[in-house]
Amino acid sequence: MKKWLNHPVFVLSAVSFVVFFTHMDTLLVNIMEARNFITAREMIQDGHWLLTTINGEARYQKPPLPTWLTAWSALIFGIKNVAALRLPAAIMGLFTVLMTYALALKLTRNKIYAMISGLILTTSFYIVFAGRNGQWDIFTHGFMMGAIYCLHELFNRPKRWYVYAVLTGLFLGASFMSKGPVSVYALFLPYIIALLIQKRYSGVRQRWLPLLVGGLIAIVFSSWWHLYINTYDGETLAQITKKETANWTSYNVKPFYYYWSFFIQSGLWTIVALVSLFYGYLKSRVSDQKAYALVFWWTISAVVLLSLIPEKKPRYLLPVLIPLALTTGFYMEYVLTQYNKMTRLERFPVYLHFALLGAICLAFPIGGYLYLDVALTGYYFWFFALSGALLIIGVVLFWALNKRRMWIAFYGSIALILAIISIGLPLSPVLSLNPNYVPLSELHQWQDKEDLPVYEFGGFTPEMIWDYGRPIPGLLKDGVFKMPQEARFGVLVSQEQLDHFTQRFSAYTVTKVKRYDMNPQAQGQRMHRPRLWRDFFVIEQSPNTRPSDGAHTAEVGKKQDQEAPQ
Repeated sequence: MKKWLNHPVFVLSAVSFVVFFTHMDTLLVNIMEARNFITAREMIQDGHWLLTTINGEARYQKPPLPTWLTAWSALIFGIKNVAALRLPAAIMGLFTVLMTYALALKLTRNKIYAMISGLILTTSFYIVFAGRNGQWDIFTHGFMMGAIYCLHELFNRPKRWYVYAVLTGLFLGASFMSKGPVSVYALFLPYIIALLIQKRYSGVRQRWLPLLVGGLIAIVFSSWWHLYINTYDGETLAQITKKETANWTSYNVKPFYYYWSFFIQSGLWTIVALVSLFYGYLKSRVSDQKAYALVFWWTISAVVLLSLIPEKKPRYLLPVLIPLALTTGFYMEYVLTQYNKMTRLERFPVYLHFALLGAICLAFPIGGYLYLDVALTGYYFWFFALSGALLIIGVVLFWALNKRRMWIAFYGSIALILAIISIGLPLSPVLSLNPNYVPLSELHQWQDKEDLPVYEFGGFTPEMIWDYGRPIPGLLKDGVFKMPQEARFGVLVSQEQLDHFTQRFSAYTVTKVKRYDMNPQAQGQRMHRPRLWRDFFVIEQSPNTRPSDGAHTAEVGKKQDQEAPQ
């Protein structure tokens, strides 16, 4: 154990490699990834590197830095290589962990605490999710951790102020170029509030010029792309900005207290994370009271600020998990070093934490077999390998509890996550039990043979467009119907648009060809969603129904189209 403590960066890097870099192409591309991947593909194929697009339409909702990184990775390893597309996010996951470890070490000069905090962060649920998915959040918060670390060094080093000021500005700009002001509000501002609460703001006057330089660099780096878009496509940018701003107060609106169970998002660390927030209990027990107070108020400030925004989603709690891991690290360090001196009451949550993990490990082989049953056909190797690993981990956890070997129990918790990812992820296809699964890429192949244009009637689904391989023009845009000029063409129709589609093309020859269903689970199951399937029809126009003047909008039924859901 001591050898591991002597090489914390190696340990964190090795654990992060398993967590973020193994089986990167196993899971299906989700909606957040699909948007990013489509934009990256259109950068490469259509040259839309600055005026970014999705399905051929402007996409200025988010800055493009993560998408650029994704596109560059795709240029090197292949646009159809899902692992390559997720690689930049995995690298940012590793970067976030190492920056968090570095900050923890600077705050406390305690390698043990810093490594514990880094391991907790690496294995926290939403950190694992974000680092394994090609989406924006891990980029913006990872770069922000770089900025916070450099800002700390700027105020705590007697020299090299301008070096750290420039680096702070660059990281702030990179964070903004990843997802706008999200991390500035959710991670950086709470850190500043925590510093103010502790009155850690001395030295500002002496460093005002380096701070000004860093601030100017951050402003320039953050704003140039938006200025470019405003110059060359300002009208579209204004429309998108208006819509996005409206979503903050009208979309996914949840009550103020929605985030109060934020510690659950740490996954297997839920119980100990909750105990770590008992400030009155821990402040006199931790190894560094000032540092503990800082990360505690950093965590609380982040939760409060996020709670003030009406639009709420569980994944928006990702920035909270970083200071929460640092807070939990103090409690776990206390447990690991002082367990034998703790009272029975103090030991109870610790025992509950490890015993619950051990019980889950021991129950998996039988429970998993009964639940998955015949779906395991072809995957028995991975199932039995995972079952064996979890059985060993479960036994070790209970043995460690009995012998009060808490370091072994802690490492057993880390091993649990590593086993699930390295051995369990190959089992993920057994959860995809849709016998009618038909990817939209098959339509692309059929279309190339038939030489037939294909359109979408209504809105599009990012996962389906990504699988299809290229943009699909829409027939409805902003409530206006645009009739194709071809005499024969194909149309993809969603469930919510079927009635509208039937009325619109009632005077045409309509032939249903196929249903493309990209749901991982079969119809009738809870996770089967209508947005992931489309019915495909071939439309044939007669000379009488075909528009003679090439008009782009049809007057008949126009009012109905304008009222159609988008």
